[in-house]
Amino acid sequence: MLRTFGGSALLAHAKHLTMDRQLCSAAGVAAKRLTGKVAVVTASTEGIGYAIAERLGQEGAKVVVSSRKQQNVDRAVNDLQKAGLEVTGIKCHVANAADRQALFNHAASKYGGIDILVSNAAVNPEVGGVLECSESAWDKIFEVNVKCSYLLAKEVLPYIRQRKSGSIVFISSIAGFQPFQLLGAYSVSKTALFGLTKAASLDLAAENIRVNCIAPGVVETKFAGALQDSDTAKEETLSRIPLGRIAQPKEISGVCAFLVSDDASYITGETIVASGGMASRL
Repeated sequence: MLRTFGGSALLAHAKHLTMDRQLCSAAGVAAKRLTGKVAVVTASTEGIGYAIAERLGQEGAKVVVSSRKQQNVDRAVNDLQKAGLEVTGIKCHVANAADRQALFNHAASKYGGIDILVSNAAVNPEVGGVLECSESAWDKIFEVNVKCSYLLAKEVLPYIRQRKSGSIVFISSIAGFQPFQLLGAYSVSKTALFGLTKAASLDLAAENIRVNCIAPGVVETKFAGALQDSDTAKEETLSRIPLGRIAQPKEISGVCAFLVSDDASYITGETIVASGGMASRL
């Protein structure tokens, strides 16, 4: 078990596993499952969202990236285009109705329609237990993490319906199953996405629009910094991960590419856990 490792030995072991892990590069992605598809990915200029946008593009999709700052959008678009991917981008704060509409209009105008929505935007303005959360932070967390995911899905539907089929993916978290003590309210918001996935998938199944969810474990991103910003925090985090290492964003992007492809054509209403073996459901 991981708990048998000493602190420095555990961190060294995790580093070794990460270095040995050969993640897919553009040259290594042989599948082109998404050729002809148009994908919109929110909060996609860094971290998991960026990796998803990159992977969908590598598999042949035309991708629209977005984030709250135009300079970040420009940088991401430039990097992805340099990699030979067909990508455009637009500033979008998901809590702004006009920004959301502009995002979808941009995708439809640029690429002729929308087949895929990946809702990845999330916030966590406070750390602490769920009952220690301030009312203002609670409202912000649920506005962005839950309400905006709902609104994005609702507002993209007219575009996806024009295609007669499509796919929506919500990015949740392992914390939705097993709450993190430092991320109490955030954990509850991510649990809510499981219910949204189930309910929306039932509503849309008859239209051949699939709705699924991904629950990543701890991923090496700025967003998860509190869980890995010191050797002590990282050691505690690693002790909970049977695979013995923190995930790379590309390891989540592959799951998303599968879910929005025809390889997952009979999967809807499900949450796929990618947590390195961390405890989730029974």
